[in-house]
Amino acid sequence: MQFNWNNPYPTVRMPVMGRNIVSTSHPYAAQAGLKIIQQGGNAIDAAIAAAAALMIVEPVSNGLGSDCFAIVWDGEQLHGLNSSGVSPATWNLDYFASKYGKEGNGLAKRPVRGWDSVTVPGALAGWQALHERFGSLPLADLLQPAIEIAEKGHAVAPIVAHKWAAATSELASQPGFAQTFMQNGRAPACGEMFYFPQAAQALKRLATVGLRDFYEGEIAKSICAFAKEHGAAMTLSDLANYRPDWVGTISTKVQGYDVHEIPPNGQGIGALIAIGIVEQLELAKYAVDSVESQHLQIEAMKLAFADVYRYVADPRSMEVSPEQMLNPGYLAKRAKLIDPQKATSFSFGLPNTGGTIYLSAADEEGRMISFIQSNYMGFGSGVVEPNWGISFQNRGYGFSSDPQSPNVVAGNKRPFHTIIPAFLTKEVNGKTVPQMSFGVMGGDMQPQGHLQTLLRMLVYKQQPQAACDAPRWKVNRDFSLDVEANMNPETVKGLVEKGHILKKV
Repeated sequence: MQFNWNNPYPTVRMPVMGRNIVSTSHPYAAQAGLKIIQQGGNAIDAAIAAAAALMIVEPVSNGLGSDCFAIVWDGEQLHGLNSSGVSPATWNLDYFASKYGKEGNGLAKRPVRGWDSVTVPGALAGWQALHERFGSLPLADLLQPAIEIAEKGHAVAPIVAHKWAAATSELASQPGFAQTFMQNGRAPACGEMFYFPQAAQALKRLATVGLRDFYEGEIAKSICAFAKEHGAAMTLSDLANYRPDWVGTISTKVQGYDVHEIPPNGQGIGALIAIGIVEQLELAKYAVDSVESQHLQIEAMKLAFADVYRYVADPRSMEVSPEQMLNPGYLAKRAKLIDPQKATSFSFGLPNTGGTIYLSAADEEGRMISFIQSNYMGFGSGVVEPNWGISFQNRGYGFSSDPQSPNVVAGNKRPFHTIIPAFLTKEVNGKTVPQMSFGVMGGDMQPQGHLQTLLRMLVYKQQPQAACDAPRWKVNRDFSLDVEANMNPETVKGLVEKGHILKKV
C-alpha cells in the first residue's frame, strides 16, 4: 500500500514504526507488553500481559470479570477466539419476570446493572486458550507487570479519572463497588495514586495455580458465595462448565483485501455487511470528506445495523447464517436501496435462508494479535467481589426480552456482543499475507469505526494516522446521527439537507 503521508487533520500524534509493537490506550499497558517481548516473549504473550495491566490501570473499562475476543496471526494462518461468557443456566424470561416484573409492553424487565446483568466472565479463559496455543513464556511472567502496578499503585490518568467519577453515583450501592473503587469515599482524582491489592492477590494466585482457579478453584468459590449472598443465579457449575471457542473468522473483500471479523454472537458482521454494500457504490469517485461519500457510508451502515439487530445472536439461535447475510447477491440488492440524494429509514432484509479496551501487538517473527476486552458499560455491572477485586461485566443486558427474538434471554447462551477485533489480509501470489490488526472501542461505534477507517486507507489511500484523526460520524440505534465537532460544517449541513437527523455534534 502506497499511502499519502500528508495528514490534513489536526493531530498531536505521528506514526510509529518498529520490529515489535504493542499498541494500547495506556502507556503502562504498552510498556508491560513490550517488557514481555524484551524478555523473549512473543506478540501473544505481550497481549496477555498488556490485557492484565489494563485491568489495573483502566478498571472503568475492563476487569477480571470481563469478556474478550481475539484474532491471531501465528505467522502462517489466522485464528479467531470467542471468549464471551454464557448466561447462568437458570436464566429465562420467567426468572426475570418473577423477580423484576414486566414492562408496559408485557416484556420481562431486566436490570442494566447488578448481579442479574452478569454472564460468566470469559476473559481469563480466553487468556488461557491463547497462552496454551501460542504462548512462549510462563504465565507467571506475563502477569508480573500487572501485579507490580496493582501493588505499587499508579497515578490515575485524566480520561480514566473522568469516567471513574462519572460512574460512582450510579454504582456506589452495588455490592463491593464503593469498598473497591471509592477507597476515600469517592473516585480518585486525576494524578492520585490508586492501589489495587485485591487484584494483585488474585493475579498472584492465578499465576501460581493457573487461570482455571477462576472457574473451578478458590476464586470460583468466592465468586459463587458472593453471588449467593446477594441472591444471584451464578453457580459453581456455571463457572466450571465454561470454555471459550476457537471460531475462525468471517470475511469480505474490499479493494482487493480481505477484512476479517469474529462471527456472531458479535456485531463484527455489521462492518462486513456495510463494506460489502459500499463496494457496490463506486465510492472513490467522491472526495474523501465530501457529503456524497459520507452519506453513502452512513446509509450502508444503517442497512447493516438493520440486519444485525434483527438476526445476530448466539449462533445456535440464529435464523440465518453469516454466509447468507454476507452473500454478494444479497448485499447487491441491499445496496440498490440506497438513495444518493436522501437519507432513508431502512428495515431488515430477508437473506436467502438455508467500557472496552482494545490492543494490538506484533513481533519481529511475524506474529500479530488483534485483541479486545471489556466490562461493557463503565465498570460493567458495578458488582465487585471484594476479596479478589473482581469487577464483573454486565453483558447479560445485551439479551432481548422479546420471546420472538433469536437473542432472547435463556440459560447457557451467549448474548449479542458489541466488542469486535478485526484483521486485514491480502492474497499475494496465492499466499495469504497479513496486513494489519486493528480495532476501536465504543459499543455500537466499533463496526462503524472499522468501516470508516478502512475505507479511508484502502479507497482513499490515507495513511493510518490521518485515517484515525479524521472526523467520524456514528449511526445511533434509532438511525439518528452523531458527528464529531471537527467535521467540516459544510459536510454536516449537506448531510442534514439529505435528511439525516442530527442528534449530537
